[in-house]
Amino acid sequence: MKKFITSKHLLCFLLFPSLLFTLSISGDTLTQGQYLTDGKTLISSGGNFALGFFSPTNSKSRYVGIWYNTISVQTVVWVANREKPILTGNGTLTISGNGSLIISDDNSTIYWSTPGVSAGSPIAQLLDTGNFVVREEWNSATEIYEWQSFDYPTDALLPGMKLGWNLTRRAQPLPHRMDKP
Repeated sequence: MKKFITSKHLLCFLLFPSLLFTLSISGDTLTQGQYLTDGKTLISSGGNFALGFFSPTNSKSRYVGIWYNTISVQTVVWVANREKPILTGNGTLTISGNGSLIISDDNSTIYWSTPGVSAGSPIAQLLDTGNFVVREEWNSATEIYEWQSFDYPTDALLPGMKLGWNLTRRAQPLPHRMDKP
């Protein structure tokens, strides 16, 4: 008996991979409609850094951070939601239509967010320098970022980070370590 592929099977075959692509995260970029969930990571293009959810030793609190991907002992260099960790449920990192990065939980409680930006098609990207940036999707050739983690150093001073006032963005990065949550 011969089996034929029906239009229903063909439709499922064509739609299912695109659904997986839309919902999954791979590489170094987070786009609108995608989300980074607890247990998933973004890896910078050269593999030097990872961004994802983590808990400090002896803690159940969940944070979003950047760490060295090539060192066996997790060495966190930047933390987003240090002031408000996720204590229960699963966390999600998304980028909204206005370019705001948002960390929330299963109940849609917002734990951390960045201001909206003027980008028409914003994406978030983890660079191989350890900088997590929001930029225009089409503008990958320049270092013009709408928002960047390097303006807000926390656990380590990486090459390219600046201390003091950023007169263009009017941000005052205040470096501080995260020894304890």
